[in-house]
Amino acid sequence: MFVVTTEEMREMDRLTIESFGIGGLVLMENAGRSVIRMLLAEVPDLWTRRVGVMAGKGNNGGDGFVIARYLAQNGAPVTVYLLTSKEKVAGDAATNLKLIEKMDISIIEIPDGTSFASHLPDLARHDLWVDAILGTGLQSDVRGFFADAINFLNRAERPVYAVDIPSGLNSDTGEVCGVCVKADRTITFGFAKIGQVIYPGIEFVGDLAVADIGIPNIVVDQVAPRHQIVLRHDLASFIRTRPPEMHKGRAGHLLVIGGSPGKTGAAAMTCMAAMRAGAGLVTLGVSKSLNDICEIQLTEAMTAPLPETEDRAISLSSYEKICSLMEGKAALAIGPGIGTAVDTRQLVRRLLEETSIPAVVDADGLNALGEDIDLLKRAKAPFILTPHPGEMARLVGTTAAKVRKGRIQVARAFASEYNVFLVLKGARTIIAEPGGAIYINPTGNPGMASGGMGDVLTGIIAGFLVQGYSPAKATRLAVYIHGHAADRLAEKKARVGYLAGDIIEALPEEIEAVRESSLEKSSDIPLIQEL
Repeated sequence: MFVVTTEEMREMDRLTIESFGIGGLVLMENAGRSVIRMLLAEVPDLWTRRVGVMAGKGNNGGDGFVIARYLAQNGAPVTVYLLTSKEKVAGDAATNLKLIEKMDISIIEIPDGTSFASHLPDLARHDLWVDAILGTGLQSDVRGFFADAINFLNRAERPVYAVDIPSGLNSDTGEVCGVCVKADRTITFGFAKIGQVIYPGIEFVGDLAVADIGIPNIVVDQVAPRHQIVLRHDLASFIRTRPPEMHKGRAGHLLVIGGSPGKTGAAAMTCMAAMRAGAGLVTLGVSKSLNDICEIQLTEAMTAPLPETEDRAISLSSYEKICSLMEGKAALAIGPGIGTAVDTRQLVRRLLEETSIPAVVDADGLNALGEDIDLLKRAKAPFILTPHPGEMARLVGTTAAKVRKGRIQVARAFASEYNVFLVLKGARTIIAEPGGAIYINPTGNPGMASGGMGDVLTGIIAGFLVQGYSPAKATRLAVYIHGHAADRLAEKKARVGYLAGDIIEALPEEIEAVRESSLEKSSDIPLIQEL
């Protein structure tokens, strides 16, 4: 499902109006009707509720006027609080304002802070609010009595339905513009906006629904949005059905290079996650003194002892043996638990520069790569990098805080410049592809903040790669399934305390659930179809 920027949505509206003759009034009518449809579905006794519509002077306020008209037509007690004077309302919004004036709907003009304060006793008597103050074009901080109005809605302890976007939210970044409505439900139009599906915006949107207001598909194709949110039913077609004569050799052989003293578990979890994701064979290359430990940990995967340093880290002298091990392998996973020894870092860089098979790079593999980031431009095979914000910051020479603030921009710029697939982990993991496309993952929860989760994700991605999935499909599948397994565990066990190993065990069931979702519509974000 596409998610769009403010500019992309504005361009779709323009093309729809100018090229197809579907006027702005029609789009506004469809938008208002979709909100009514959602209200009717969720508030059965809506007609007995005292509804307040808080409206601004722009098109967002115009949507609010349409909603007020439909409420009044069906006998609901509704009052419109217009945060300006009537003569300042223009365009399609003014047309709809005149319509509700003819219906004798109560319209209270509130042009300033003094007026707003005087109406507080009346405002407090409403049972439900529609937020139609500010739309998706907001860039600067909300100030003055508009901020007072938003603060009132947040303190009122009444349900708030936001029209298109909670007032005060930047629709492109998800940042709060000074103050923002904390909605119970947001009904957005055409497509979800980027700021509604990433943090911190998610915390203000409430339950999100997307309403089809009549944007033609050909217009969407012309604008070609570059962002999508990953939904389960969109992934179903990716899952391959195995033929009856399938054998382990045809299911792909993965080579994992990782592990160091105290961190053998990281490499072991990567191996087991790959097998649970469907890899036919997995071989772990680990320093020779740790090989016996890994053989005990891994009963299904194979191990290969490698030359090591005095500190028992994988040595640069193991290069030739690893090259031999890569023969016949379908993919390489490097980094989990590998450590930061000088020899090991040199080995990682040399292997990445020379490998001809797809590689998933994680953990200390990323830190080694950061010492010569331009080797990515010399790479001979597709790379998938899976950094968390701290690792990403080291790769691009900035701070983790700056990465978190501009996750989409940072991920896209890096993936495009270095021609890699980048999985920037965190709440709402970002997948950036070399051509500039961005995928936002909706699954996962705070219970995943525990050791080993990243190692498991590396294994799932690599497990799909060796079965012949493209990097694009492998990353989207793996990230979604990884997070959804955690969501199921949070429901079944507890919100905190499940382990990375629990996710490994849940993988086959999660993969099957994706396969079976091909004929269903995902409920991650409900769609309201316009009649």
